[in-house]
Amino acid sequence: MPGNADAPRDGDELRAAWRLLMELVMDQRWRWAEVSEKLGVSQAGLRALLAIDPDEPRPMRDLAVAMNCDASYITAMVDDLERAGYAERRPLPTDRRVKTIALTPAGRRALRTVQDELLAPPAQLAKLPAAQRKSLARLLQQALQDPEA
Repeated sequence: MPGNADAPRDGDELRAAWRLLMELVMDQRWRWAEVSEKLGVSQAGLRALLAIDPDEPRPMRDLAVAMNCDASYITAMVDDLERAGYAERRPLPTDRRVKTIALTPAGRRALRTVQDELLAPPAQLAKLPAAQRKSLARLLQQALQDPEA
């Protein structure tokens, strides 16, 4: 019946799935605080740590663009990482006026900790049967590879 208010609208299932996915992600916010405290840096510092390529130091302005934030905020995050001994500013070899951000050996270890503890799948997903985990991973990969997204 076209006027039935109880009939599901197009996109309701997708909207519900998105809401559940966001709830799952938001339930993991405590992990940021836990890892941040363990490493002795701010949560913003963790975000920067994840954005720094350990094999390719890049200028701070490029980091700001990649993280979609103001360059002054990047300065504060890098200061935090430097204080902890995880990152250092280095001059760009082709233009010594430009500072790149590089991870120190301690920063590489900290990055591994962040990846292991912060980016590990939550228990709610880890307990799914293997076939469902594979399906979920495949669906998310497809969604993120969609050129129309």
